[in-house]
Amino acid sequence: MQIFKFGGASVKDTNGVKNLAALLQKVGYKNTLIIVSAMGKTTNAIELVVNNYFNNKTELQSSIQDVKKFHNEILLDLFDNENHSIFKKVGLLFDEFSSFFKTNKSPDYNFVYDQTIGYGELISTTIISEYLNTIGIKNNWIDVRNQIKTDNYYRQANVNWGETQQLITKQFNNNVLNITQGFLGSDSNNFTTTLGREGSDYSAAIYAYCLNAESVTIWKDVPGVLNADPRYFENAQLLNKISYREAIEFAFYGASVIHPKTLQPLQGKEIPLYVKSFLKPEEAGTMVEKNTILEPMIPCFIVKKNQVLISLSSLDFSYIVENNISDIFKLLHLYKMKVDVIQNSAISFSVCVDNIYNNLEKLLHHLKAKFKVTSVKNVALYTIRHYNNDAIKQIEKGKTVLLKQLTPETVQIVTK
Repeated sequence: MQIFKFGGASVKDTNGVKNLAALLQKVGYKNTLIIVSAMGKTTNAIELVVNNYFNNKTELQSSIQDVKKFHNEILLDLFDNENHSIFKKVGLLFDEFSSFFKTNKSPDYNFVYDQTIGYGELISTTIISEYLNTIGIKNNWIDVRNQIKTDNYYRQANVNWGETQQLITKQFNNNVLNITQGFLGSDSNNFTTTLGREGSDYSAAIYAYCLNAESVTIWKDVPGVLNADPRYFENAQLLNKISYREAIEFAFYGASVIHPKTLQPLQGKEIPLYVKSFLKPEEAGTMVEKNTILEPMIPCFIVKKNQVLISLSSLDFSYIVENNISDIFKLLHLYKMKVDVIQNSAISFSVCVDNIYNNLEKLLHHLKAKFKVTSVKNVALYTIRHYNNDAIKQIEKGKTVLLKQLTPETVQIVTK
């Protein structure tokens, strides 16, 4: 069994879908599962729909129509006959999507988000499955929500591995090409859940673990894993080989090329991960495996934008020690803050966080009851693995450094 994962950029338009089909024909698809994300920027477009549902009802229908129009244009390009059954299938999915906003009674943003955001994946895989069948690549479409089971921690759901393993093993037919959705699961009440933004890589790893796959390949619009995000850094270089440990470090610090949870199930069964270009599938890309050293050994840069730096100090100049730190972390957990950097001294404590759930103001209000609090929004967090002095100077040039922390392998710098 081999697992192929295609992200939104690889299926962003008609040519992307056709390229996916051509790639399968070129590299082979025997005993294969493909996992596909929503097309292009569909997830962003549905996030706007959800935002309009809560905050701007007058724009709700317009934003839904934008999502429909985008997919209908791709359908009309791929299928000559407007009476083709695919139009009805996709229409029914859009009916479900639109109906939810009319019937929903829950005021919980995270619940609403998870019940609707996954229609991007459901629609993209339905279109691609039907297109592949049309051109002679027979396949089996799977609703991933019937196989990956989770808790009800909406937007960051945790996998129930026992039940998931049982369902996948029982239901999976590996005699045919299979296609399913990334990013999604369902809870014990069969409500849709999501595995965290960009979670399709993790979906691939879950299936790989449960099916004892030989390999996982993530097809991207870059040659493989680079030592820096080319959107922010010039002259990014390809990394030919990375160890699981190194890749986990990259993911933990925020490298967007691999989802943070992806590596652990693969490492557990020593399943190699390849990151390759869907534009040049014949090239080697990057291989992630056990007991390999970084090749080439060069500084690797990771940047996370739109972070918040929170600095605390005691009101009475008493030490910030274990009991204070314990209270701080309870609040960070309560308000679902993703902590990226911690630094403390005798009477101060600083933390750089990702305000994913928009709970910052509630957190600050709570902290001010016990501490003197300052916060700086929209800071950038730079992490350099295998740094040298030139790499540090490159990051700091022209910026105000608010926090800096060094270990033998890693430096983290918060700038404004």
